[in-house]
Formats: sequence, C-alpha cells, structure tokens
Amino acid sequence: MSGSRQAGAVVGSAVGDALGAPFEFGPAGAFAARFPVLGGGPNEMCGGGGWEPGEATDDTQMAVLVADSLLERGRLDPADVFARFRRWAAAEPKDIGLQTEIVLTGGLPWDRAAADHAARHRRAAGNGSLMRATTAAVHFAARGRAATMAAGRTLSALTHGDPAAGEGCAAYHELIRIAVAGGDVPAAVPATVAALHPGERDRWATVLDPSWEPGDATESNGAVWPTLGCALWALRTTGTFPDAVRAAIDLGGDTDTIAAVTGGLAGAVYGLDAIPRRWRDRLFVPMPGAAPLDEAALIRLAGALGA
Repeated sequence: MSGSRQAGAVVGSAVGDALGAPFEFGPAGAFAARFPVLGGGPNEMCGGGGWEPGEATDDTQMAVLVADSLLERGRLDPADVFARFRRWAAAEPKDIGLQTEIVLTGGLPWDRAAADHAARHRRAAGNGSLMRATTAAVHFAARGRAATMAAGRTLSALTHGDPAAGEGCAAYHELIRIAVAGGDVPAAVPATVAALHPGERDRWATVLDPSWEPGDATESNGAVWPTLGCALWALRTTGTFPDAVRAAIDLGGDTDTIAAVTGGLAGAVYGLDAIPRRWRDRLFVPMPGAAPLDEAALIRLAGALGA
C-alpha cells in the first residue's frame, strides 16, 4: 500500500469537501464560471455560503470520528462509532444531514436507530454514510475485498438502514482498496459490482457502468447511487486530481459530498502530491470541543489508519 495514496485519499476527500461546500445546492457550472482556469487567479478554496476558505464540513468531521474510533478502539466497534456520532450531533455542528440528525437524536440504540428510520421512511438511501467513508476505506484496504466491503456496510448501517447505501459504501471501500494498491479503478468496477448483494447489484451495475453519465441519474445527487456514479464519472473523464474535483463540483447540487467522494477516489489514484498545495494549505477541519485538524494532522491520521 502506498502512503502517498492513503494520504491522498484522506486529504483529497477533505479538500473536495471544502472546495465544494460554498457551491452546495447551486447550479451546474458555477465553479468553472467563477474559476475558469484552475490556478490562474484567486485561490479556488474561496469559502462562502457560511463556510470559511478551506473549511471542511460534516462530511469530513464524521470521517474523522470514524477514524478516531478505529484507532482508539483498535477494531471496528459500531457502538463506539455511534456514540461518537451522537456526541458530535449534540454539540450542534454547523451542518448535519437531515436523515443523520433524525437517527442520531431519536433516542434509539445504535443497533436499532437506522433500521427504525428506514422502516418508517420510503427514502433512506441518501449519501450521508458514503460521504464519511474514506477514512475507514483506507484503514481496511489492506485486509482484502471481503473485509473492507463488510466494514463499509457495517458503518453505513449506523445511520442509513437502506441496504442500497450500505452497498454503495461497500463498493467505494473496494475501489479505494484498489486505488491505494496502485490498481486500475475503472477496470475493477465489474468485479466490485459482482461482489455486491444480489438484490442491489443491477442498479449499481447501471450507475457504475462506463456508459453512465450524471444526466442519466433518476434521483438528485443527494442520493447514494448518483453520488458514487458521479464521482466515478469524474474520475473516468478527467486526467488529474484538480480536474476531477472541478468536474464533480460543476455538476451542482450536493457539491460538497460529490466532491468529497470524488476527492477520496482521485486522491487515492493520483497520490498526495497531485493535490494542489494552494488548496492543502488552507484546509482545516473544525471538530466540536477540539482543535481543528490541518493537512499535517490528516496526513498523520492517514498514516495511522494505513499502518
């Protein structure tokens, strides 16, 4: 496993999150309209919409909470992860997904809360578990396909009871595993889809197919299927980390999460040094009750996760 690729995944996801946050819920093309040439003018890590320049959102905060649990507990402890999520939600973070907030504040225990929500709501396959998956994907990458995909499902199920969300996280975990090992991510998609649950496989096969484009989505990109589909599309249709993230943000809609997932994949593919220094230097992750994490802290976190 490459340390540069592991750090690239963790830092890249946070960078994508912070770059995309000011454009969330905005129109397609807004990022390119403001920054027509990357690196050709003002720093694209611009802030706005309530976010400071370089400030990562709940996407990265929750990913850090997962990482802290994995490292401090020495294993995947779902009850501990859920307890950390619940304390974080109670600290009133600047942003939190609606479904995640309902599940974490509803008072049910960790092994019932998300399932109860999914049973009572027809729409429970949002991208709120996928957005935070990069740190766990890096941690479990060395353990092989079955272990990393299982971990993705387990962590997703803490807040997202719809199995489609769990299969999306499982697929993302596996693609990160391929990337940090230096493999060909697009070429790995068929085998990844084949390893998904049979009941969810056909829909994921459609969204992850090379012919799929964001315009083919049947849901908003706040749903888990187009989120991962858009990230893979951005990776396939560009050749650099900055171009992949820009393509993701320019889709509009849920730009912080689309860019966070894209940044995780692209960072794992291209490595840490492919992420522009002007973006990394401004990056910070505010954590309720603790000091913010900067790039150096995220690199250390990635190293510990991948050890």
